[in-house]
Amino acid sequence: MAETAIHHPPGVDPLEPRMLVPPHHDDASLNETLLDHVWAKPGKGWFLLFGIALVGLGMFLVAVTLTLARGIGVWGNNQPNGWAFDIVNFVWWVGIGHAGTLISAILLLFQQKWRTSINRFAEAMTIFAVICAGQFPLLHTGRPWFAFWLLPYPSTLGAWPQFRSPLDWDVFAISTYFTVSLLFWYIGLIPDLAALRDSSKGKLQRILYGLFSLGWRGSGRHWHNYKIGYLLLAGLSTPLVLSVHTIVSFDFATGLIPGWHATIFPPYFVAGAVFSGFAMVITLIVPARKYLKLRDVITDRHLENMNKVILATGLIVSYGYMMEHFIAWYSGNEYEIWTFYVNRARGPYAGVYWLMIACNVITPNIFWFKKCRTSIPIMWVASIVVNIGMWCERFIIIVTSLTQDFLPSSWDLYSPTWVDWCLYIGTLGLFSTLFLLFLKFVPAVAISEVKELQLELKHAAHHAAHGAETGAAGTLTHGAH
Repeated sequence: MAETAIHHPPGVDPLEPRMLVPPHHDDASLNETLLDHVWAKPGKGWFLLFGIALVGLGMFLVAVTLTLARGIGVWGNNQPNGWAFDIVNFVWWVGIGHAGTLISAILLLFQQKWRTSINRFAEAMTIFAVICAGQFPLLHTGRPWFAFWLLPYPSTLGAWPQFRSPLDWDVFAISTYFTVSLLFWYIGLIPDLAALRDSSKGKLQRILYGLFSLGWRGSGRHWHNYKIGYLLLAGLSTPLVLSVHTIVSFDFATGLIPGWHATIFPPYFVAGAVFSGFAMVITLIVPARKYLKLRDVITDRHLENMNKVILATGLIVSYGYMMEHFIAWYSGNEYEIWTFYVNRARGPYAGVYWLMIACNVITPNIFWFKKCRTSIPIMWVASIVVNIGMWCERFIIIVTSLTQDFLPSSWDLYSPTWVDWCLYIGTLGLFSTLFLLFLKFVPAVAISEVKELQLELKHAAHHAAHGAETGAAGTLTHGAH
């Protein structure tokens, strides 16, 4: 990355929080800054990235077509590796989809102002990541056109889903999460879509943005309903953030396979999801803020705060690894001890295991140092490393436990085929295509929220100055007496 390290003004107390939005901006300049990339013609860089994303999307379509035509036998799955690359990618994408709702909903409920400039990015990332995640279990069923059998529809055959299966909970949890996240994202967009409608110069643009802004006029009643709806959805989303990956972890924790049967999985999976989600936000937001010229609204403080979250969740993930090993040793179960101390650390996939340790345990600890936490190149590379590490974690949990379970006679190694790789790279292409379209047609930062924050900061500064003047006058009066 060509962007240099974050600049710190000399003489500023490092314990003092830095500005969220520079004070020189007013409503007009914020409108111009945040809508500029929507109205500007896409540059060569955007077309180049979009072309690469479309190539990835093409690979995905080829792999899906082949899978539907010939069945999942074209994948590398075998016995005993019934779950393999597809479920690894599914869990990885679901994890990435967590940061959006966490930033938007939980930080909103805790009234954390620094969320305002990054929540739109993160929410879009959530929706696109969940779309990518959903492809894998659908294809894994082998006959995705019968996926509705997983829902409790009124079947004349009386065939109901197996409600005791965590796999069915996945269907309800993820579909609910996706629906609520989409509504949350769309409601947050409505005032900004109206701003696009009002500033559009073409008739077609005015009609389209007018349709999607649902007749928004910015009246007091509109704002009241908007605030209530947004807050209710934030309250609804918050438990979903915790429930979705907890339920995904139950897919493994309720199984008896060595390496899966652990009660620490729910909190450990949720922390891992937040860890990878924040890392993905950094990966996307660092180049975007440079090329969309958003440095005034996505400030140094936003990036540093996200790195602190990565450090905190990285420590929780490291603790989860330690507890897995401790419980395996403390249980005295020979199968668990074999899985953690022999198969994973010294077995055929030991390289992936140690890469996971390097990426997820060692890398986030560089953020203890302010120089690393505030350096753009370092944080960007570290975020990519963390995402690689989290993919390796999913691979280790699923593949090493299945390749060597209780019976040595059933052991077999696993390796993905080119179709598996095309599916995985293809979802990266699908995600990138959707994200680039989002950046082109929708404001990447919530304009109305940034304006509101700017007004709040100005009012707070005014009250502080007024209080200081009153205090000084009181001191002078007291001195005169």
